[in-house]
Amino acid sequence: MKDRKPDEPALFAQWLHDQLTARGYDLSGPRSGGRARFAERSGISPSSVGRLLRGDNVTDTRVLGLLAEALGVRLGEVLVRAGVITADELTAVQNPTTGPRSITPEQAADELGIQDPQSRALFLSMTETLRHQRATNGDGHTAEN
Repeated sequence: MKDRKPDEPALFAQWLHDQLTARGYDLSGPRSGGRARFAERSGISPSSVGRLLRGDNVTDTRVLGLLAEALGVRLGEVLVRAGVITADELTAVQNPTTGPRSITPEQAADELGIQDPQSRALFLSMTETLRHQRATNGDGHTAEN
């Protein structure tokens, strides 16, 4: 988790205020009813809604998840706006660059340097046979002879 910048809570509070007023919640005063109405509809406690709108450091992911759902925005956007994660961290989670990657048999042959037409055809045929056996097994493992 990243360090919060001093202005992030205030920016998040302003963003949330704008989101709620755009959706018809009257936040003009403590007795206007908008906060209570949003709290009831979102499942977020009235005190948490107040803390969010004041810019207090609210990083409870359950609350932020309820907020995202109630606003109809992606949780990732709320987490970034709340300063829980950075936009770069969100991108890294959504588009990981590590772990297994999927390539075509043709790309695998290229990466392995298989250029001879006969060897390449044999490799592609073997790959297709193994993929077919895996699909037939239905368990995600290649068939064993």
